[in-house]
Amino acid sequence: MVMCKRNHEVAPVSEVKLGSSRQVVIPKKIHDELGLKPGDYLEVEVLGGRLVLTPKVLIEKRLEEAMEDVRRGRVHGPFPSVDAMLGSLHSAAESVPSRRDC
Repeated sequence: MVMCKRNHEVAPVSEVKLGSSRQVVIPKKIHDELGLKPGDYLEVEVLGGRLVLTPKVLIEKRLEEAMEDVRRGRVHGPFPSVDAMLGSLHSAAESVPSRRDC
């Protein structure tokens, strides 16, 4: 394990070995912290000579979540007009505490 100084604090950095078919194993602690699951997608880019992996939420995953909402009845509508839909959304938003209220 290597120690890396970031933003005036020292954080442990894991080292991993690149496999023969260019595969990298994400350490369990990081995997769990990010809530990654098999099949998740990561964006891969090089920034300042560093390899950066960023978890991505793809449309298919969001659609799956939306369909689960429909199956569980967590939907509103249909609405007779756009104004009716917007009114429903605004009413629902008013009943949810904002982050500033926390």
